[in-house]
Amino acid sequence: MTATAFVFPGQGSQRVGMGRELAERWPHLLDTYYRPADDLLGLPLTELCHQGPADTLADTAITQPAILLTSVVTLDVLRRQGVRPALVAGHSLGEYAALVAADALDWQDALRLVRLRGRLMAAVNERVPGRMAAVVGLDLRTVEELCATVRDGGAGVVEVANDNEFAQTVVSGQTEAVDALMAAARTAGARRVLALNVGAPFHSSLMAPVEEEFTEALRATPFRDPAVPVISTVTAARVTSAREIVDTLRRQLTGRVRWTESVTRLAAAGADLFLEVGPGKVLSGLCRRIAPEVPARPTHDAAHLAAAVGLLAPAASAPVTAV
Repeated sequence: MTATAFVFPGQGSQRVGMGRELAERWPHLLDTYYRPADDLLGLPLTELCHQGPADTLADTAITQPAILLTSVVTLDVLRRQGVRPALVAGHSLGEYAALVAADALDWQDALRLVRLRGRLMAAVNERVPGRMAAVVGLDLRTVEELCATVRDGGAGVVEVANDNEFAQTVVSGQTEAVDALMAAARTAGARRVLALNVGAPFHSSLMAPVEEEFTEALRATPFRDPAVPVISTVTAARVTSAREIVDTLRRQLTGRVRWTESVTRLAAAGADLFLEVGPGKVLSGLCRRIAPEVPARPTHDAAHLAAAVGLLAPAASAPVTAV
């Protein structure tokens, strides 16, 4: 038996054409998800996912519901083939799809929330221009120390946003401060430092001004206690109640994504396969580097999805240890 952990990608995994193959192969997805999503948001989301253009799809307010929708339709195909998770987790935005997989949140409510989340995040950048950057080849503590040095030097706000794996950290903050951090990281010996093409300084204290409005939306949304163990990447711990879910999603706006700790927790709980559910294959690579003893597979196109179904459909979910 296999204890499969479904992991759901976040912003940056989008690409023009995502989900199109699935809709062509499984036409029920159009009436069940794509057309309702277009109507719900008043956007041509299906067209944007399947045909682009890329610059519109890269708009944070579009990207977030587009990735969520693609993850949900991929989840539907897996479920219909009898493939279900023993545990779930999502990277930032992906946490909403993980909650759908755990039957803690309806997909339509998740879509509404991430549309609002994307709009609010993008608005922050209009008021306080910021950016994000990835630092590869330095450990987390070193990057934290560099952030503190830059802040103390008066360059502005720069903070660790994502602990993606042991040697990959993402920082977020004001443009000048992030630029200073990038220069400091190169001087400190980072193998690679690159600015990320994202629309705002996510997962930093700069997001605090929108927290109240988003919290109101969270509290108005009907969450349920998860039916499947969910590891929150805000705390790298299991969330067991609707109340905890609201609290972690609120904290997620300004909080760090603890992906390394979360994947380690999933593996310790008995996960013996990571299945990345949705567009892209970034999480599969991260999971392999964090927990190399556990295989990881993407489902970003019909061929990879079919391979996952072929591997998992006949198998029952194995039990997991307490998480």
